[in-house]
Amino acid sequence: MSEWSVTEPRKLTFDEPVSELHVRLVNGTVNVVGTDEGSARLEISEIEGPPLVVTQQDGTLTVAYEDLPWKGFLKWLDRKGWRRSAVVSLAVPASTRVEVGVVGAAAVISGIEGPAVVKGVTGDTTLVGLSGPVRADTVSGNVEAQDVTGDLRFNSVSGDLTVVEGSGSSVRADSVSGSMIVDLDPGGPTDVRLTSVSGEIAIRLPDPADAEVEANTASGAVSNAFDDLRVHGQWGAHKITGRLGAGNGKLRATTVSGSIALLRRPAREDEPDEPWDTRPPGTGSSPAGPQDDPQDAPQARSGDNSVSDRGAADAGVPADGTTDKKVL
Repeated sequence: MSEWSVTEPRKLTFDEPVSELHVRLVNGTVNVVGTDEGSARLEISEIEGPPLVVTQQDGTLTVAYEDLPWKGFLKWLDRKGWRRSAVVSLAVPASTRVEVGVVGAAAVISGIEGPAVVKGVTGDTTLVGLSGPVRADTVSGNVEAQDVTGDLRFNSVSGDLTVVEGSGSSVRADSVSGSMIVDLDPGGPTDVRLTSVSGEIAIRLPDPADAEVEANTASGAVSNAFDDLRVHGQWGAHKITGRLGAGNGKLRATTVSGSIALLRRPAREDEPDEPWDTRPPGTGSSPAGPQDDPQDAPQARSGDNSVSDRGAADAGVPADGTTDKKVL
């Protein structure tokens, strides 16, 4: 086993293969990025307080404090031990299994194809471009997942969850008071189950969507953007049910006092078959130059907007520039 005790800014390169990464940090920032390189690299650019211990054994690279174990991590509430900070950046092979634990620190994990597990007491976590299964557990830290294609599991007491362009086959989220904003763009059927006690839930689905939908709130308000779904209940409890498309996927959302909103993603616009400039061959494709005869150009008449109307029609939008897209 190789071991380093780091008390000042330092860079390390590991030639031995790395298949697992364990990071446990208090305050500061940890950045983990997956690469197509076979080796791993570590940079500790800032450090205050006790040393960080770096070990490598049997393919597992660990960067952590000795008094901060992974087991029972979320119960580590020794405020005296919080008087420390570090900024840690790691580049590891994309297939690496990653486990990150943070107390008051921000975590960013990107480009990882292997399984990823994040535990946080406080401090926000950002997940970008992860294709393996992801699990995030926090006490009050927020989690933002961007372009995550793997299955996502989220549990929190008061932390918020934000999913942007999620395309995984499964999203499971449970929270007591945290809100959930889930923007889905799946390539196939998706199983989505969201549960909260008092947090608000907003889900944006593609158009067209493909799911059996059941959303319930005991005392919160509901909003529905899909004509194929029905809203039940006028006072107190509300429910949204129905089938979108063939109903191959499943969407279940439940909150006690929070509101629920089902929103529609803007429809994908097809690329135009022809370029905007469709003049007959031989007339040239460059804009009119100084030597062009102004009389050859179309003459605009007062009150005549036929040219702009025709361009708008070709683009598939109204002439006044308005659209019916809904945004989250």
